[in-house]
Amino acid sequence: MDILQMIDRLEELLNESRPLPFTHNVIVDEDRMLDLIDQMRVSIPDEVKKAQQLLAQRDRLLAQAQEEANRTIAIAREKSDQLVERDQVVQSAYSQSEQIKAQAERDAQMIRQEADNYVMESLRSLEIEMERALTQVRNGIRALQPNSQQEE
Repeated sequence: MDILQMIDRLEELLNESRPLPFTHNVIVDEDRMLDLIDQMRVSIPDEVKKAQQLLAQRDRLLAQAQEEANRTIAIAREKSDQLVERDQVVQSAYSQSEQIKAQAERDAQMIRQEADNYVMESLRSLEIEMERALTQVRNGIRALQPNSQQEE
């Protein structure tokens, strides 16, 4: 019998007891009352033990749940750190690639400029050489012209 049923029986016993006139007191069957009290003494420790076991089980479940939650949080933080680190590596690589690309463009521009300068110098030098050659050709023609006029 559980404790609630015993309390109900105790209440029944009081309700069935004879009231004393002009008071709130009742006459209770002593044997029934003592029998019920003995049953309660026996049952209450069992009920308390069950309650304590339930509380202990609840505490174990809460501890396990907390441990699992902590483990899940730790795993999530680790994954988050890995993603952030990987993202930082990607960003760093992207930044570095942009720097390399910019440097390559500057180098290419410088090489183009140097090539243009070299070509310009070569063309000017060629122009000077051609002017000299042209001057020599003209001088040669002039030198031959008086001779060819004299021969005619």
